[in-house]
Amino acid sequence: MSFHVFTGTDTYLVTPELRDAVNVACALEKPLLIRGEPGTGKTVLAEAIAENLGKPLLTWHVKSTTKAQEGLYVYDTVQRLNDARFGDRDISDIRQYIKFGPLGQALRASERVVLLIDEIDKADMEFPNDLLHELDRMSFAVFETGDHITAGQRPIVVITSNNEKELPDAFLRRCVFHYIEFPSKETMGDIVRVHHPDVDDELLRQVLLRFYWLRELPEVRKRPSTSELIDWIAALRRGGIAPEKIERELPFLGVLLKREQDLDAVLAKRRFGRVS
Repeated sequence: MSFHVFTGTDTYLVTPELRDAVNVACALEKPLLIRGEPGTGKTVLAEAIAENLGKPLLTWHVKSTTKAQEGLYVYDTVQRLNDARFGDRDISDIRQYIKFGPLGQALRASERVVLLIDEIDKADMEFPNDLLHELDRMSFAVFETGDHITAGQRPIVVITSNNEKELPDAFLRRCVFHYIEFPSKETMGDIVRVHHPDVDDELLRQVLLRFYWLRELPEVRKRPSTSELIDWIAALRRGGIAPEKIERELPFLGVLLKREQDLDAVLAKRRFGRVS
């Protein structure tokens, strides 16, 4: 199958390694499993792929109670019962009560789509194994109607994981894997300028010094992420905070740190002087 090469977007900067992982997964028609700490752009990668390749995006946010079947379809028996009791709709057509989930929609689509399965490690251990069957076959049956659905084109499947629990080996073997490293200071500067193109050079330098100093503190349990850094810069600019003030203190610290214990730990250190 021919496909356009993923190169990133104007708002999503991509490393050569990540670019290659996406394109290999597309060429091999295998799911792309993305790991990395929160804030490294795992979820928005699927949005960037869809934008760059001109494909529709379907999103499946996984929760601890999510079952693989829900991604295919659910049979809305409650609605059918209500229609039977209170409505005037013909309830003999069961197909109107079949609600397709994100995976079911992706397999039924007339064109190749991007399917994001977000935070797969939140579900129980059986979820990845249950998902294997449909991802391998790219088809499923709707038992209530007798319909059998087979994908005309395999979707581009992006699966994210925060590494909260190990995934089964059988599942991992079927994926192309990539770990997104947290951006270096230089790369982070490039990312910031995408969102704040006219940011003052000295302000950016001081912000990055403080940001990476905070992330390296062992007392900070929930380290600030890229999105929080971008929000912090927006707050500093709107507040008219000068770079030299950032050098002496940490204005609007609550934009970066979201746990009381982390705030207390940073404030207790009283190290708000120059950071080398």
